[in-house]
Amino acid sequence: MRARFSLILIPTLLLAGAADAQSLRERWRAKLAQGQQSAPGGRSMAYGRDALQTLDFWPGATAKAPLILFVHGGGWKRGSKDNATGAAKVSHYNGLGYAFASINYRLVPDATVEQQAQDVADALAYLREQAPALGVDPNRIVLMGHSAGAHLVALVSTDMRYLTKAGLKPDAVRGVIALDGAAYDVARQMQEGNRVMASTYEQAFGTDPARQRALSPTLQAATPNAPAFLILHVDRADGTAQANALAAALQAAGTPAELHALEGRGLRGHMEINRSLGEADYPGTGLVDAWLKRLLD
Repeated sequence: MRARFSLILIPTLLLAGAADAQSLRERWRAKLAQGQQSAPGGRSMAYGRDALQTLDFWPGATAKAPLILFVHGGGWKRGSKDNATGAAKVSHYNGLGYAFASINYRLVPDATVEQQAQDVADALAYLREQAPALGVDPNRIVLMGHSAGAHLVALVSTDMRYLTKAGLKPDAVRGVIALDGAAYDVARQMQEGNRVMASTYEQAFGTDPARQRALSPTLQAATPNAPAFLILHVDRADGTAQANALAAALQAAGTPAELHALEGRGLRGHMEINRSLGEADYPGTGLVDAWLKRLLD
């Protein structure tokens, strides 16, 4: 009887240990996200009717300034423009003369990833419409996203259904910057990626292979696409593989796509690329600045 009890107890303890480990990782992610609050002083505005269809905007230096439009990460189910934009981006890009905006979007499970992508396109359309009043050049807008936000900006910029529904053409943005995203190929990510994130991916993308393909920027990379991409990643096996495959698919389609690996490893590096971009001593800052200058000047 004692032996049977032990056999029952061991799997139970293993399951509990796995759950505790996942809980610890979730708490670590939340802790790493702290201190990434965006800069104060942005002008808040709504681009849709839902409470989460809002954005903050910081003007540029001229009456027709280029605009960086940022989309936060958070596993498609958390994060916001208030705590996941990164502390240095606004002041850095404002210092270069650029306008800057950071959006909220509706979150899983109350919204679908398709609706999130449409939110990104709709926010872009709103800012283009308001460009004269905001002092923005509508022909010099760059989308930037981190993590899940990198997936969303890549999806909107490869699958033209979202821009078309928002009344926009592929050149509605001048370029796209994807910061250490994954799930550019959803099915591959779910098969080969970090198993701790398995439930997050299934919640976001479901189990239907056709839907997973439709939500995969790498598999939607046949033209038309946005005019140019800058794809950055740190040392994460899944993120590296996904970034390389996306860049290759875009290049095969004839879309300019620049790919760079940055310092940092694992989850800590994944958070650091977002937290540190814009800081003068962070290697990614100069790399992005040079790409933007070539693209926007």
